[in-house]
Amino acid sequence: MRLTLFDLDHTLLHGDSDQLWCEFLMDRGVLPREPFASLNHAMARDYASGAVSAQAFCDFYIGTLAGRRADEWQALRDTFLQACIVPRIPAAAHALVARHREAGDLLVLTTATNRFLSEPSAAHLGIAQLIATECELDADGRFSGRSRGTLNMREGKVQRLHDWLSARQLQLPDCDSTLYSDSINDLPLLSAVRHAVAVNPDARLAAVAAERGWPVLRLD
Repeated sequence: MRLTLFDLDHTLLHGDSDQLWCEFLMDRGVLPREPFASLNHAMARDYASGAVSAQAFCDFYIGTLAGRRADEWQALRDTFLQACIVPRIPAAAHALVARHREAGDLLVLTTATNRFLSEPSAAHLGIAQLIATECELDADGRFSGRSRGTLNMREGKVQRLHDWLSARQLQLPDCDSTLYSDSINDLPLLSAVRHAVAVNPDARLAAVAAERGWPVLRLD
């Protein structure tokens, strides 16, 4: 089994889905620019440095959905995909995914971004399998603003992948697995797969890739 995993943000996508969503909602007056602009900037900074917890990071962005059902967000999400996501996925990213699809690999998009925001990106890329941070819904089907279950971030990405494979009667050691990722936050999963590829890596991941002899790919 050839298993190929793709991170989304700053890997296949030039930008971060959560941060772009926050900016999108501020531009349309759904969120007040203050305090969200400064909070969004601080979250991006702390994520890059590893200073923010996975729980705080995921819940901050899931919190932007709170109080509405998925169908009440649908029109905005569709606009967000076309205006902010599609233009930021380069042809080289589409070609990389297509190459692995044509080779018969099992393709999985694995992202810390919540499922509601990342599902359209996965569909646009033609990746049917998605492992993402899950959103909690209240009794009325509205987003509560909190996450549910194991967060798909850092060590949680490894656990979620094991759980996903186990549900399909598969085990990671039995797969010829590859992960493409940009971030030091994905070091646990990069270390767990058979083939790690650093894509547009941040400075810390670039240093690890050089030390471990991992290939580095630029998707421009």
